[in-house]
Amino acid sequence: MPFGCVTLGDKKDYNQPSEVTDRYDLGQVIKTEEFCEIFRAKEKSTGKLYTCKKFLKRDGRKVRKAAKNEIIILKMVKHPNILQLVDVYITRKEYFIFLELATGREVFDWILDQGYYSEKDTSNVIRQVLEAVAYLHSLKIVHRNLKLENLVYYNRLKNSKIVISDFHLAKLENGLIKEPCGTPEYLAPEVVGRQRYGRPVDCWAIGVIMYILLSGNPPFYEETEEEDYENHDKNLFRKILAGDYEFDPPYWDDISQAAKELVTRLMEVEQDQRITAEEAISHEWISGNAASDKNIKDGVCAQIEKNFARAKWKKAVRVTTLMKRLRAPEQAETGSGSGSASAPARAGGPASLLARAAAAAAAKDNAGSAAPSPPPAAAQPPAPGTPPAEPTTCNGDGAAAAAAAAEPPSEQTG
Repeated sequence: MPFGCVTLGDKKDYNQPSEVTDRYDLGQVIKTEEFCEIFRAKEKSTGKLYTCKKFLKRDGRKVRKAAKNEIIILKMVKHPNILQLVDVYITRKEYFIFLELATGREVFDWILDQGYYSEKDTSNVIRQVLEAVAYLHSLKIVHRNLKLENLVYYNRLKNSKIVISDFHLAKLENGLIKEPCGTPEYLAPEVVGRQRYGRPVDCWAIGVIMYILLSGNPPFYEETEEEDYENHDKNLFRKILAGDYEFDPPYWDDISQAAKELVTRLMEVEQDQRITAEEAISHEWISGNAASDKNIKDGVCAQIEKNFARAKWKKAVRVTTLMKRLRAPEQAETGSGSGSASAPARAGGPASLLARAAAAAAAKDNAGSAAPSPPPAAAQPPAPGTPPAEPTTCNGDGAAAAAAAAEPPSEQTG
């Protein structure tokens, strides 16, 4: 399928809005994210369904940059475990990105619905993620926001593949990267510690994902009062910097030594010593027969229900930081882009997008009976002597400035 206008330089031949509507029927908004609204679109000539992400240029420089970045990266990649780009249209006011439609469930929901769940199931998920990430890394692309919410089943068939989505934070590794970026609970020590980083951050995130899928618990968990954001953040990031996690009984009692060894190698604090995605694929727990087939569903699901409350934790990570952004207008936005009023003041800008997302998530959360887990990490001022974070250049579910959230301990690692 031919792409629409994808020229991203200063001189553009813009698409007309009618080119989009002539080809596609855009349905109702099915999801609102930080930078865009997501629609289910139907191609008129074939009846095929796709996902459409619409970015409004008036929403500011960060939104425009996120859209351009996602287009550039997705045009470079083609892999069975990566949600593929189908079409792009750039009008004077909007970016329309059309992607394959994944109709399956998120991994959390899939586990909760299984009658039998073992290490072998987890190994199958992690293998597919590693293969996609190894492919990205071969192109020197760092995803930078790998997390369970970005892993979905392609369809609802029994043997459906896993696909990775959401590439607006992905970056070409032309030299090591500086700006902190990602989702707090998945951040690697080198990001928290304000060091230059690269592809190893994705392998750390895969380790966090694997830890959660095998135990139902996050590896770094800080029990503080919900309102005590400052201490929560400082303690969380200190634990990440130190690699302070355990294979706690009884949750890990039935997990194989090979699984624990791979988690340990993926979550190696020193990025230069961390296992690569390509190396991890060859690990016996992935490619051999070391993954146990013992049913661990009851234990894992009990902890998922307790800690994540059927996606409550996922929404909390997003909503808490988004609401904090609404209270703190971005100074960098006032002098950029169209020269109009800053985005939070505009109807239809980021403030309204985030408010709608937060309100929808809060309404669903209030309907649940499970107690919320501790709040996610929130942005804090940089530690003395460290360069400021650059939230205007990189945002991931509100965690772009997460690395600045706590003063690193004096014995900073990584």
